Amino acid sequence: MKLFPLAAGLIMLFTTILLPGCKESPSNVNMESTFITDPHSYAKPAVSRVEALDLQLTVDFDAKILFGTAHWTLAPGHGDTLILDTYDLDISAIEIDGKGVAFLLGAKDPILGQPLFIPLPANSKQVSIRYGTFPGARALQWLSAEQTAGKKQPFLFTQSQAILARTWLPCQDSPGLRYRYKASIQVPVGMMALMSATNPQQRAADGKYQFEMEIPVPAYLMALAVGDIDFKSVGNRTGVYAEPSMLEKSVYEFGEMEKMLEAAEALYGPYAWGRYDVLVLPPSFPFGGMENPRLTFATPTIITGDRSLVSLIAHELAHSWSGNLVTNATWNDFWLNEGFTVYFENRIMEAVYGRDYAEMLAGISHADVMEEIVDLTAQGKADKTKLKAQMEGEDPDDGVGPIAYDKGYYFLRLLEETIGRERWDAFLRGYFAENAFKSMHTERFIDILKKELTEEEWKLIGPKAWIYETGMPANCPQPESQRFDAVRLKLEQWRKGEKAAKSEYSQWSAHEWVYFIRGLEAKDGANTPLLDEEFGFTKSKNAEILSVWFVYVIRNAPAHAQSKAFKEALSGFLTQVGRRKFLMPTYRALKETGQLEWARTVYTTARPNYHAVARQSVDALLGI
Repeated sequence: MKLFPLAAGLIMLFTTILLPGCKESPSNVNMESTFITDPHSYAKPAVSRVEALDLQLTVDFDAKILFGTAHWTLAPGHGDTLILDTYDLDISAIEIDGKGVAFLLGAKDPILGQPLFIPLPANSKQVSIRYGTFPGARALQWLSAEQTAGKKQPFLFTQSQAILARTWLPCQDSPGLRYRYKASIQVPVGMMALMSATNPQQRAADGKYQFEMEIPVPAYLMALAVGDIDFKSVGNRTGVYAEPSMLEKSVYEFGEMEKMLEAAEALYGPYAWGRYDVLVLPPSFPFGGMENPRLTFATPTIITGDRSLVSLIAHELAHSWSGNLVTNATWNDFWLNEGFTVYFENRIMEAVYGRDYAEMLAGISHADVMEEIVDLTAQGKADKTKLKAQMEGEDPDDGVGPIAYDKGYYFLRLLEETIGRERWDAFLRGYFAENAFKSMHTERFIDILKKELTEEEWKLIGPKAWIYETGMPANCPQPESQRFDAVRLKLEQWRKGEKAAKSEYSQWSAHEWVYFIRGLEAKDGANTPLLDEEFGFTKSKNAEILSVWFVYVIRNAPAHAQSKAFKEALSGFLTQVGRRKFLMPTYRALKETGQLEWARTVYTTARPNYHAVARQSVDALLGI
């Protein structure tokens, strides 16, 4: 990391006036100062803001780095300093309108990284930053050819949410700030590059790709993937990117994406982003999906051959409205992204697959959030069950979980059930249209909602209790699923020793099997071998089923959990799957049942296959 010499007066200006938490000099605030203070960004947009990016990068798989130049266009009326977020970037030079300038990197915070202070002469137009990443950049997952499905080429993908864009791009890394971008990306010949922008559908002969996102987006929606990737269309505006060996499976799995897109538009207005494509990543991707505009990143764990887990695609598609279109202003307002998206996802699934299917998803959602509330309360973290988060001083990735997603969903569902679906849908259509490409914070949403509700409805719903108080309010709606009723009946019959005919459950979805396993009690653990023999859970190819089964057996059937076949299956699962949703409950169960050393042994082998986001969480859990 290189630093140009600075005059003492300049250092004094940067360190005493503009560090986060310090008050800006009134002379610097000559732009619209309505920006919400973001505790997870050093940026001071009321002083100086960027509005467009021209990014030129080369991808070096041998060195495992990106290097090039970020050309930032400044918004008019800027102040005398630009502050960008960075985290372990090797900055070699900075120019203002073609002239080299001094700059300062502030002290490093382990969560936020370092502020980059750049002095701006009056009427400056463009800031150009020549830089490179380091091999350990937290947003970047570099995979060897052996770690991919095809085993032929290495693979790179990014994960910028929540505050990891700054680990591969000097930027104003706040969800409340947007910019347009163009990019030129050089990759090894024979590989395809993709971004959250206009994308190619064939490989470039020279390995050079041009991208444009003309709609302003926040930094967390910056995305890049490079690898042995092919494309196939599944509809007029939808398609799938994947490694060649995964492409046909993925095309079948996502064959109803166009129907989902049409259902979403019928609910809440036109799709604003042009195309909606999905990239199926290698298994190390730490999340189910990431809603990068125009190009959702998806885990391969949803490729099951029966389309039983495509609600994840409905979820990421819904983010095209709730999140990408209307965005949480800070990560403390994360529920405004995810609660709305789970609600919208459920409505898409209802439109495409029917009400009872959607109610199964709602039932799982309810079980997830109630379990999370119990766990957090038992840990003395009841404050973490509030919808409006308080993440100052914490990594916002730690706020990803059932509270923002599922408690948020049930709050919105209560609103629908209280005022009626027709009126609620009209409200949401107006909400998305009137706030498109803007940021939203919780207090502003409360003001908007209060204008919609009558005084009686406001009291009946209790929005502030939902948002600012702990736990789950007593007026939480209760899902009802006839398909889950049938599962409960089969479970009781099994407990009575009545063996079910295979035809009675052969058409069950993954959701029904997950519900069945979650319905097992501790006393059923003694019969685990019989369960496994009859239903073949340990041999399942479905990660959702495997994950709940592994946790159940570890906690309730210690003898079966120590069997060679079970431990081999569990070890293989933890080594091959990098999705944090599955890793954390499984490793936690091992730790809490006295198998910490074995868990660490497995993790030592599996850790290189995990993304930094997953590694950070598991490291902390296992004390690595």
